[in-house]
Amino acid sequence: MSAPATTGFPTSQTPLPADAGHGSKTSFWALTLGSVGVVYGDIGTSPLYALKESLHAASGGHGPTREMVFGVVSLILWALILIVTLKYVLIVMRADNDGEGGTPSLVALAQRALGRTGGPVIVLGMVGVALFYGDAIITPAISVLSAVEGLKLVTPAFEPYVVPLGLAILIGLFAVQSHGTARVATFFGPITALWFLVMALGGVSHLAEDPSIVGAFNPAHGISFLLGHGTAGLLALGAVFLAVTGAEALYADMGHFGRGPIRTAWFGLVLPALALNYLGQGAMLLAHPERIENPFFLLYPSWALLPMVLLATVATVIASQAVITGTFSITQQAMQLGLLPRMRVQRTSETEKGQIYIPRVNWWLLVAVVFLVVLFKSSSALAAAYGIAVTGDMVITACLIFIVAWRFWRWSPVLAALVIAPFLLIELVFLSANALKLLHGGWVPLTIGAGLVTAMRTWRTGSRLIAEEIHRRRVPLSEFTRMAESGSIRQVPGTAAFLTGTPGDTPGALLHNVKHNRVLHAHNMIVHVVTEDLPRVTETERVRVRRLSDVFSCATVHFGFMELPDLPRALAAAGLDTGNLSYFLTRRVLVASPETGMPVWQDRLYIALARTATDASRYFRIPVDRAVEIGAQIKI
Repeated sequence: MSAPATTGFPTSQTPLPADAGHGSKTSFWALTLGSVGVVYGDIGTSPLYALKESLHAASGGHGPTREMVFGVVSLILWALILIVTLKYVLIVMRADNDGEGGTPSLVALAQRALGRTGGPVIVLGMVGVALFYGDAIITPAISVLSAVEGLKLVTPAFEPYVVPLGLAILIGLFAVQSHGTARVATFFGPITALWFLVMALGGVSHLAEDPSIVGAFNPAHGISFLLGHGTAGLLALGAVFLAVTGAEALYADMGHFGRGPIRTAWFGLVLPALALNYLGQGAMLLAHPERIENPFFLLYPSWALLPMVLLATVATVIASQAVITGTFSITQQAMQLGLLPRMRVQRTSETEKGQIYIPRVNWWLLVAVVFLVVLFKSSSALAAAYGIAVTGDMVITACLIFIVAWRFWRWSPVLAALVIAPFLLIELVFLSANALKLLHGGWVPLTIGAGLVTAMRTWRTGSRLIAEEIHRRRVPLSEFTRMAESGSIRQVPGTAAFLTGTPGDTPGALLHNVKHNRVLHAHNMIVHVVTEDLPRVTETERVRVRRLSDVFSCATVHFGFMELPDLPRALAAAGLDTGNLSYFLTRRVLVASPETGMPVWQDRLYIALARTATDASRYFRIPVDRAVEIGAQIKI
């Protein structure tokens, strides 16, 4: 079976050039509107709970004071300005890997810049991917619950039905994933744009209650609040970070929409709408502190509550959908690069390459989300679990962007440090603030992340050990071809392809075929699949064939980390005759052994992961009736 040749990480969306959308005004504005729905869905639902949870943390459940309102609103506004606008929109989005963005792509750039494929960069990347999964589990739960909780304001009689209704919406959301998101995504942009406009309108309608709230743009209010409230200030700071959850999506989705449309949407609609809504909530609370129970929905008159709850629910479903789709992409690309076992990947669109569905991941996510909703029962309880995953991911991004700025952009280390260090310092403070909530829910993303990092390290290390064991037993291909062509082995008509992860060695399936069947095909192709650290590989670079003799040839097939590998199609596109081609693969039977490089418990974990893996024939799209698997026992 083939093994990835690189350890670069994938990104989460279908790539286009980083300046996609600039070809025409129509396409540019279409991409801008689309980015509003997909990129900003998560951060757009933060006003439902961010200010409320921050003030609850600051006041200890009592009514907020004027100083608290000014301080928290100021912190939220400056978090949006510093973290989202300056860091992500203006700096991080400059780091594109052939048009792609996201933490995994940033890891690939950092590896390329450092000239090596392992070490701390890989560990940072694994942690970042693991925290993304934690975020993907918490986002649907907290977003949908926060929206449905608005029903309690319509009438208290709805309170017992909040959790069951939230569960029903979430189950329905995951149940329709197999049908694809292409049709639904058409409505994401317009609906989310309407959501931002309505949020802005709700905020503006209350500014007149206390226009002095505009003074919250003065950062002195936020600094004074933190210095004067000790632990309560730090707790509030942890909740303030909820206002910027989803900022990673700006960078992660850059390959899908391009820098220009994403930046235009941020400055033209999203940032003004968010700022106006938070200012409006602040002005209302200055005049009516008792409305702290749910300041977002109380911005609107009673007759508009039910429509707002419905619109908020749709907005949170859209935000959740974007995260779920991103999880499918991250998983697919992690499999491509040997970080996770192979799983069945389905295409859900004939035209959109990024539209995929992974059944196993979908149902695992659903189980985890339902567990969180049943365990925590409210968005307020879940808020404590949310911040650590996001802040941890942002700290990792800051570390990686420093490496890229220094080694890839050729900035001097002093300049790179001067630019990046302030963001890293701010995010470390946010991370420390969220760490105070460790026992109140913060353990959730850390537990998820630790489990996933352990699984990824185990799979990566185990795969390396198996490759080394196979190489240790190896028969050099050059030696085997000389022996095979000596005339001592009977040849049969036809062509056979033997997959291998080490092209210089004789594939195990070929050795066993000759040993047990005592025949050799008239033509034998040694196929080695390489995953590049580029999103996609051009068709001209897809296949390289090297003829060794009249009987043997080697084919190296290249796929980008954004691509679903289709081996028969790639070989056929290269002009090779695949009509009667038989594919020979090795099915390994793994046995735990204390003599290998991993502890026995880790050996057993690797074996358990291997048993969940999809067959290589299905993963590489090899027709079942043309695949031959030959077993081999290997100790690990």
